[in-house]
Amino acid sequence: MSGMSSDARVAPEADVAADAVAEPGAVIHDGAVVGPGSRIGSGSVVHSGVEIAAGCTIEDLVVLGKRPRLRAGSSAARGEELSPLVLEEGVTVCCGAVVYAGSRIGAGAIVGDQAQVRERASIGSGSVVGRASCVDFDTRVGNRVLIQTGVYVTGGSVVEDDVFLGPGVVTTNDHSMGRHPRDERLRGPVFRRAWRVGGGAVILPGVEIGEEAFVAAGSVVTRDVAPRDVVMGNPARVVRQVPDGDLIERWQ
Repeated sequence: MSGMSSDARVAPEADVAADAVAEPGAVIHDGAVVGPGSRIGSGSVVHSGVEIAAGCTIEDLVVLGKRPRLRAGSSAARGEELSPLVLEEGVTVCCGAVVYAGSRIGAGAIVGDQAQVRERASIGSGSVVGRASCVDFDTRVGNRVLIQTGVYVTGGSVVEDDVFLGPGVVTTNDHSMGRHPRDERLRGPVFRRAWRVGGGAVILPGVEIGEEAFVAAGSVVTRDVAPRDVVMGNPARVVRQVPDGDLIERWQ
């Protein structure tokens, strides 16, 4: 392990490739796997069970494989052991980000500075989670999704391929705001392929937004949106259709 700084702490049972690099102050726990050509930045912590594939970049002060600390009765609790955190080939996790155990980050994805990816979430290949954004527990994010700065993707959401979420978008999953039976399932929104939403929009629980739909900045979406509908306002209302020239096939 010629790339290990003398100030990095690598546990004896960690499986670290010979050409991997750990900067000063990095900590790699027993049972962690660090693949060829990967780099662990200063002050970053790789917990036991984390699997980092080849060519990944973990910048400074990142925490990988954090275990959730939940209140009694939390909707995030499942009462089961979490699977390992897996980072596929070429992933970048930027400064100060926290990625929880039980999640999976697809090849070439980027998790931005100070972002959070919670347990059992998955991020698809080539997707970006912007600075200070949160992808909450049990959320599925597809491939090539662009999540801008300061976005909250609530627990249980489904985000299909090629979706764009503008800065400051907020999604919700609980109409009762915590006053529901413990066994009642929360209802995250469903975002179909290539949907786009502008900055500051709010999406209410259980809403499904159709393929290639467009939600204008600042809108409050209280009901389902059909494919290719353009909606705006509070509450959001249909104003027109997305023209053929704006479909994603014209811009890939």
